[in-house]
Amino acid sequence: MRIEGTFTVAAPRERVFAEITNPALMASCVPGCESIEVVDPKTYRARVLVEVGPIKARFNLIVEVTAEEPPARVLSVTRGEEGSRASLLSAHNELMLSPTEGGGTAVKYVSEVSVTGRLGKFGLGMMKKKAESLGAKFAETFRGKIEAAAVS
Repeated sequence: MRIEGTFTVAAPRERVFAEITNPALMASCVPGCESIEVVDPKTYRARVLVEVGPIKARFNLIVEVTAEEPPARVLSVTRGEEGSRASLLSAHNELMLSPTEGGGTAVKYVSEVSVTGRLGKFGLGMMKKKAESLGAKFAETFRGKIEAAAVS
């Protein structure tokens, strides 16, 4: 399933890149992220709770940054499983940052996501809708934190 979206942040691209590659800040913006651990500078372990309809799934994820082109692009792979392998998740992610008129930054993300097992039984439409909702919440939280910090 392909998930994509775009949002803008009223901050320069270099600053947005620095913040969007900061694991602690990212964890505080990802809906349902319960913990994050830096394994090495390009690998992170995260625990994320996802609720789809009546099902709650807690995923243990490994995020590996496979390429960076500061301040324009980040490629990563996310893999993980729900306890006892009830659901498996795999995603190839691309994040692109471009300057906007007025000194802001447009953030575009694209993910090719595969979910199998218990959560994979939900229809593609429901899963895609949930992923888009999580993306919108992330964008709102990230934008709020970056723009609020610029004002203070």
